[in-house]
Amino acid sequence: MKKNILTAAVAFSALMAGQAYAQEKYTFALVPKNMNNPFFDQARDGCKKAESEANGAFECMYIGPGEHGGGEDQVQIVQDLVVKKVDGIAVAPSNAAAMAVALQAAKDAGIPVLTWDSDVLPENKDLRVAYIGTHNYEIGVNLAKIVQTIKPKGGTICIQSGGAAAANHNERMKGIRDTLAGKESAASPGDALTGQNGWTEAPGCPLYTNDDFALSVQQFQDFMAKTPNLDAFVPTGGFPQFIPDANRAAVEPYKDKIAKKELALVVADTLPVQMDQMKEGLSLGQVGQRPFEMGYKTMLALKDMKDGKPAPADPTYTGLDVCTPETADTCIAK
Repeated sequence: MKKNILTAAVAFSALMAGQAYAQEKYTFALVPKNMNNPFFDQARDGCKKAESEANGAFECMYIGPGEHGGGEDQVQIVQDLVVKKVDGIAVAPSNAAAMAVALQAAKDAGIPVLTWDSDVLPENKDLRVAYIGTHNYEIGVNLAKIVQTIKPKGGTICIQSGGAAAANHNERMKGIRDTLAGKESAASPGDALTGQNGWTEAPGCPLYTNDDFALSVQQFQDFMAKTPNLDAFVPTGGFPQFIPDANRAAVEPYKDKIAKKELALVVADTLPVQMDQMKEGLSLGQVGQRPFEMGYKTMLALKDMKDGKPAPADPTYTGLDVCTPETADTCIAK
């Protein structure tokens, strides 16, 4: 009888331990600016790798707006995650100002938040624990340095950005403008180029794509048609190259100008589909981020915090890859 009681007690203890273990499985949400985007797909893959390495300790919930979703949709998704009481949120804000409302709700609920790819506004940094991602200003700096190498005497430039309220793209634009001007602006997105160091922004620029890839290609075609002597065209994200067939058709007529370095077409990001296009002569430079690491590191950082370990350094930068046709085979960190 005693043996049976002891066996039952052991079984009950094991059951309760199993239930406790199951209850400790966390749910962490990785929220991109939009879905069906090859850049954010890499962050998702990093998130899922971290999940698999954690041996069931947490679930990576990859959730975001649709392909052309905007800041309002993303804010609503984060607010819904707060209501669902997820254990942690890593978000790349589309609209930095608007996201503050949702992040305040997360903070009030005791849900730790990390930002990645794009950060909040400086005055709202207390609403998240840390930023893990690219030094966005440095993307702009390096894009501009490639342009300067191609066009050392300056010229007319058009910058193509994402959303006007996207903090990361505004920081990149500031990096481009400051570097070409040789003078630092007071705040993002920087001071427009009006002749500094020989550089002037073309009328109608910057162009804003709102992360609509088809629109970004159309903008390039329309702008080049009316400004055929443009010296430099610089997207702060990989927007047009993310739909390669359409981009090839749009850029092909200018391939000779690119080869002769009459048009400095330099683009952010270095996904494989983009590097292929550069190797085909459809750009003269790519400055890439490491989205896989962003998804991977944010998940591990959330788990560490939930386990009582220190928060990550703020900011935690994931590095850049600066590529030109000459360095295409060796420029990306392994």
